[in-house]
Amino acid sequence: MLEAEAEFAGRVAIVTGGATGIGYATARQLAARGADVVIASRTVEELAQAAKQITEETGRRCLAMPTDVKEEEQVIRLVARTMAAFGSIDILVNNAGGTRMGPLTGITTRAWDASFNLNVRSAYFCTREVGRHMMAQGSGAIVNISSGAGISGVKGGAHYSSSKAALQMFTTVTAAEWGPHGIRVNCVAPGLIASARAIAAWKVAGVDLAMTDSIPLRRAGAPDEVANVIVFLCSGASSYVSGQTLYVNGGPSIGGIPDQ
Repeated sequence: MLEAEAEFAGRVAIVTGGATGIGYATARQLAARGADVVIASRTVEELAQAAKQITEETGRRCLAMPTDVKEEEQVIRLVARTMAAFGSIDILVNNAGGTRMGPLTGITTRAWDASFNLNVRSAYFCTREVGRHMMAQGSGAIVNISSGAGISGVKGGAHYSSSKAALQMFTTVTAAEWGPHGIRVNCVAPGLIASARAIAAWKVAGVDLAMTDSIPLRRAGAPDEVANVIVFLCSGASSYVSGQTLYVNGGPSIGGIPDQ
């Protein structure tokens, strides 16, 4: 349940991939805590509905901006319109991402490039454009959304795992370079998260949703549970945390004696 707080009052956030799943949950939580929010994605109808729901529920401004974050000019326009509407940008959540899984032998050059364009290049565009404004104001919080695949890898996702690992290193270096400007940059790597789109994709791929024995908490996570961590990293409670990747996965999967 969301709490009515003013923690982010007067602050402005951009959340890419903000119409569904983790992105929507994050935008909703930020707005509930006082932020004005801009959500971006390619799906116009989902985007408009999400913005309407967030505004009605929280009373905060939530602007829907159709954007393909893989396209440089569209990202430039997204940031320019946000500045025109609000005059500042305090938070950026680079949540847009994904891939189509497949064995390495079947990954085409086009598929490889598409994964890096969506999962790394887009975050670079958004970070670069927003960073100019954050540097000018001397503050800001950026959170990149990676994946457990970027930490431990996943078979059938060489391109996805590699691009998410690259995003994590991008986080580290950006945090080191931009820290002197008052900008904190962190990363969240979700494990098995049961968003509506993820569940649909798992069913298509034949993934057994009941097979969570390797997760210590014995269940998949929820989008709001990841959003909780993202919001923490955007807040003053994490004011001395930067350059970190937090693995939100329900606990470590390790070998040893069977559970007792």
